[in-house]
Amino acid sequence: MAYTTQDLKSRLEFALDVYEDARKLILSFYQQASLEVEEKKDFSPVTEADRGAELLIRERLAVAFPDDGILGEEFPEKPGTSVFRWILDPVDGTKSFVHGVPLFGTLIGLEAIEGEQRKCVMGVCGLPALGEVVYAHEGGGAFWKIPDQPVRPVHVSKVNTIENCTFLTTNMQRWQKIGKWEAYSEILERCKLSRGWGDCYGHILVATGRADLMADPALNPWDAAALVPILQEAGGHFVDWKGNPTIYGKNGISVTAGLKDEVLQILNR
Repeated sequence: MAYTTQDLKSRLEFALDVYEDARKLILSFYQQASLEVEEKKDFSPVTEADRGAELLIRERLAVAFPDDGILGEEFPEKPGTSVFRWILDPVDGTKSFVHGVPLFGTLIGLEAIEGEQRKCVMGVCGLPALGEVVYAHEGGGAFWKIPDQPVRPVHVSKVNTIENCTFLTTNMQRWQKIGKWEAYSEILERCKLSRGWGDCYGHILVATGRADLMADPALNPWDAAALVPILQEAGGHFVDWKGNPTIYGKNGISVTAGLKDEVLQILNR
């Protein structure tokens, strides 16, 4: 595809910078008694923080990279004329956000498009209430910024069996709805530890080596675009439940290299 490493670096710098402004906006609504929550057509919640943060990022993108396309969760797609399309989820984990739980994030992904080929090449996942940011671009490694600490490179764990893994998922009921309750039960029974640290936070725990498998039965492209390059650059995998490295499979797992094949076998029985 026709882009350079410098194209990715400049967009990563922009994404990290605009995230800090979006973070301030989001936190101005967080745990506020006056927060108003609306219900979208799919019954998922949306707030002023979701819409305001996405608008902020879109407005800044229109100035910095006017030729790039934009796909976001809250507003219609903006077609672009360059090879790049930004994919935005301003508040991933809105249910956590509206309940005052700090395990929500802001996802800023970048997709390179050439003909029928699509590839996620840069991702930023910020965790506004925790003050953490994990980011990566293709070929550049993955990094974790923690408050009051030097930025550190990250790598997935070396766990390679279900019996030794920490398993995370967002919504247990969804496994039942899609007919995968037996697969869920098998992983649950065999894994070393299971927790419900879900949404983007769970995927980032895998990327940073603090968990080994995060499985989401339902995902949209904006839930996943930023995660693909982060997991890949951290030495792991983000794939759909068929094993494809895509954000369009409507589900996804973040997983260590050694666990991937075993997990996919269970999911596809």
